[in-house]
Amino acid sequence: MKLNPAYAVGLAALVALPFAIRAVFPGSEKYYLHIVIQMLLWAQIYTGWALMGRFGLTSLGHGAFTGIGAYVTVMLWNFAGLTPLIGIPVAIVVAVALALLIGYPSFLQRIRGHYFALLTLAMVEFVRLCIVGLRDFTGGSLGTQPARYGDGISFYAVQFEADRMIAYFVALAVWLAGILVWVRVDRSMDRFALEALGQDEEAAAAVGINVTREKLKITALSAAMCAFGGAIFAQYQMYIGPDTIAGFGVSLNIVFGAVAGGIGVMLGPTIGALFTQLLSEGLRMFFQGSVTLNAMFGSRVLSLDTLIYGVLLVLFIIHMPRGIVGTAMEYWRKHKRGS
Repeated sequence: MKLNPAYAVGLAALVALPFAIRAVFPGSEKYYLHIVIQMLLWAQIYTGWALMGRFGLTSLGHGAFTGIGAYVTVMLWNFAGLTPLIGIPVAIVVAVALALLIGYPSFLQRIRGHYFALLTLAMVEFVRLCIVGLRDFTGGSLGTQPARYGDGISFYAVQFEADRMIAYFVALAVWLAGILVWVRVDRSMDRFALEALGQDEEAAAAVGINVTREKLKITALSAAMCAFGGAIFAQYQMYIGPDTIAGFGVSLNIVFGAVAGGIGVMLGPTIGALFTQLLSEGLRMFFQGSVTLNAMFGSRVLSLDTLIYGVLLVLFIIHMPRGIVGTAMEYWRKHKRGS
């Protein structure tokens, strides 16, 4: 695959970014690297959701897959001593199995649209309740941590907490893997089949497209990507909880990020991750610094960001359905035609 010069320049800039951050912010580079690492990891997860979301398969349950990726990996490490190098593939298999278990009867019975969205919403709540209920293993609503290995830098344990520079390049590799999957799907024949069934399933089936099989393939791939991202996120954060990596709140953030950036464009989910992380960090600093809001709501003020995400999601769907990147590209094309 020939690399576009613009992409080559962008990749070079990403490789140089942590060194630039270290040079510009010598006393606080860990904080800025942490923000960028989170952007890259969430961008990979958003890209995984957009793989199926762009074809009309609207899921509100992908927080279940990120949660499974994180919890299965950590539980296998903490209780069985199984390295995440093996635990992550196992977690991906579990997530894909759940996706197929939900997807197969749904697609076979032609459950779609808001009915499918509600079904996935029930799935994510089921996974969250399982996490909370198995508190002896998962830590319940308080969450838990992966057992620390050595000095905090280990490829065997997939732990890089002590070195943000290594963690950055791991996150960059994870993000690049997600982009490569997107490109592979975008250039495959499956894309045309998925676009056809996204427009009209009956017509697609009439011309010989196996609707159920195509939907299952993209759903399994999407679940696998989100589970992988969730597992790496857990190993980076060194903490997992039902509210941070699983549950409806996480699912809403995934949908909002992907829609805000643009689900139909390769870099749309990445721009969405940039937007949501900057928004989240800005809201956190604003809420913590607001004496009035803290006096009115106390610690509950920190949960207002989910409400704001929901309102912004509605506004994006109404006024910018193509997302930030899609709208910018459409404006650029109109500008070129008019000039």
